Amino acid sequence: MKLTTIGCWGGYPYKEQGTTSYLLTGENGFQLLIDAGSRALNELEKELSPLDLDAVIISHYHPDHVADLGVLRHYRQLYPKALWQSKVLPTYGHNEDKSEFAKLTLEGVAEGIAYDVNGIETIGPFSVSFIKTVHPVVCYAMRIVERDSGQVLVFTGDTGYFAELLPFTKGADLFLADVYLYEGQEGHPAHLTSKEAGKIAAQAGVQRLVLTHLPQFGPENTDSDNHLEVLRQQAAHHAQGVPVDLAEPHKAWDLGKL
Repeated sequence: MKLTTIGCWGGYPYKEQGTTSYLLTGENGFQLLIDAGSRALNELEKELSPLDLDAVIISHYHPDHVADLGVLRHYRQLYPKALWQSKVLPTYGHNEDKSEFAKLTLEGVAEGIAYDVNGIETIGPFSVSFIKTVHPVVCYAMRIVERDSGQVLVFTGDTGYFAELLPFTKGADLFLADVYLYEGQEGHPAHLTSKEAGKIAAQAGVQRLVLTHLPQFGPENTDSDNHLEVLRQQAAHHAQGVPVDLAEPHKAWDLGKL
């Protein structure tokens, strides 16, 4: 399977780049959008038509992860019916916030589906399991397995460190980790640090660590052209040889060629 970055900033779009959103392409070209942050619709158009999405899955309902979900539905709702065969878009999310979950459904356009947080959700060629993260609102990390290839993607969503992340991440081909914070800020109640992500990657034996939900500024809120490379180097130091990449719009990874 192939993972393509649509947006990767944390909190808010910055320098004409968007917040968390990823496109996962699986067997037979199945297209799953993971989160739909700010600018996701426009950046998605550079990869494929939004009409060609097969499903969407949402980690949680903070705006930087769902800001473009509404306009994605409008795109599919208002696109001339003479130009495409319309289909309802399955949109998966947790239903622990009933009002937010209800927004996933737009009659005839999108259907909100509550994923099974205690089991395995089958979405096209993928089998998805979940673990609740440490965050101010309910958020779920995802372990996505492509059944035919056995390839594994783990996406943390937004989370502070908790011990159960390690076994959940064990043996993943690609570990896509929320890293909004620098080394020295460990134990935060909402986000991982570079050090924490690197240590999880090493201890879980993943093939590659990709840093996402990136900070707009450097340590101590400094403005630096290389602050993201500092973040990457911190993570790499603790990853003990696991390759570490920074997410950036339209950068992609083929999980069969890591």
